[in-house]
Amino acid sequence: MSKQVVPVNVRAILPYNNGRAVFVGNEHKVFVIYVDESVGAAIAMFINNTPKERPLTHDLLGHLLTALGAKVERVIINDLKTETYFARLIISAENELHAKKIIELDGRPSDCIALAIQQGAPVYVASEVWEEVEDRSDILKKMEEQQGEGQQ
Repeated sequence: MSKQVVPVNVRAILPYNNGRAVFVGNEHKVFVIYVDESVGAAIAMFINNTPKERPLTHDLLGHLLTALGAKVERVIINDLKTETYFARLIISAENELHAKKIIELDGRPSDCIALAIQQGAPVYVASEVWEEVEDRSDILKKMEEQQGEGQQ
């Protein structure tokens, strides 16, 4: 993938209807990806290093990658079509002969973000998508302020 990209982080995960709103961005801009409850919870658990009694789906995938000598190199949120985000999961694997292979898979951004956080891999957004998304920094700031007031 040779597109220009912008590095981003998960800035917040907040409840939204029957799922979660994952705020993704950097100090310049933040946008929202709406995800189902289970993946939103998994992302939050990885961010907070929450211990789990048993491996969840993303844990299982991470263990499988490790067992195969592979790891998540990076995630790129690479497209936006009719309010649906698309992502690529970039995995590197090295075999016993030290031959390195790069694998690029299509995936839901939520699953890709969960695996990236679990594996400590960076997340990027394609420049075209970055330019297209609406900045939601103001909404995130208001929601964080409301949460802060509720905790006092």
